[in-house]
Amino acid sequence: MKRIRQFSTGATRDTEDGKLDFEGFLSPIVLQKYAEYMHQHRIQPDGKLRASDNWQKHFGDEHYSVCMKSLWRHFMDLWLEHRGFKSRDGIESALMGILFNTMAYADKYYKDKQRDKIK
Repeated sequence: MKRIRQFSTGATRDTEDGKLDFEGFLSPIVLQKYAEYMHQHRIQPDGKLRASDNWQKHFGDEHYSVCMKSLWRHFMDLWLEHRGFKSRDGIESALMGILFNTMAYADKYYKDKQRDKIK
């Protein structure tokens, strides 16, 4: 039987036992910066604005390779900055680029896994 919490107001709820704690696991500062990074990169070279979820269409058969190569470029930028050297676009761009490529790689991985493409 589940345990129940009772609040001073008389309201009741089940406990948080075993539930994912998104508020504790995620950083609002990082998510804000990530959204700003993603929004900035919505503007294409031709000036058109791509949909915010365009990246979820993935990058065809080369998706994993595209993400991995880009991830390494951003990682190298972060490493350079970490060692006190200048990178292509600075540490913040490196950090958010790493997050983007990780998110894009993982998004396809988990979707493929759900579709039984990856065992």
